[in-house]
Amino acid sequence: MRKIKLNTPVLLVTLMAAGCASEPAAPVKPAADKILSGEQMLRDSQGIAQLGSRWQEGKQMMERGQTMQRDGQAKIDEGRNLVEEGQKIMRESEEGYKNIKQ
Repeated sequence: MRKIKLNTPVLLVTLMAAGCASEPAAPVKPAADKILSGEQMLRDSQGIAQLGSRWQEGKQMMERGQTMQRDGQAKIDEGRNLVEEGQKIMRESEEGYKNIKQ
């Protein structure tokens, strides 16, 4: 009878190569595939509806703010024009007064 002598490094390399050549393990399906209950679907849809309502509220606030900014800028421009016109009138009046005094 012959004794078989095992060569440990050769055996390990062979097993590792066989392991690498095997098919990859099948992915485990996540628990999200299970069917939702009607109550869960209702809660989810209500949450989504609340997000949509909140978004609409934010959009309306943004539009009101932009309108106020435009109106405010128009008032600033109008105020600046009034100040410039007033300064012009005051300068003309002061020059007229100086001319009368001379």
